[in-house]
Amino acid sequence: MKMRKSMVFSGLALVLMLFILTGCIPGDGSYDFDKPAGFLSGVWHGWIAPLSLIMGIFSETVRVYEVFNTGWWYDFGFYIAVISGFGGLSLSRKNKKDK
Repeated sequence: MKMRKSMVFSGLALVLMLFILTGCIPGDGSYDFDKPAGFLSGVWHGWIAPLSLIMGIFSETVRVYEVFNTGWWYDFGFYIAVISGFGGLSLSRKNKKDK
């Protein structure tokens, strides 16, 4: 019974986390020509890029990359987050030969 409660709690936590993470996805209308996305938005959008990609399949308004951005600084934040997020996964894995 305790294992079942743990799985239900984990599932609810995962769903809640997904809703929180997708609260500021690229293309949601929170940025425009007068108020473009900056460096920190680029970092955030880089971190949630996989979720944005999946959501973009089902919604035409969701994009992986914010169209209204500040240019180079947004790009820099976006790519830093993408590289550190996905490149960091390979650093955390242990090679079987090392054991």
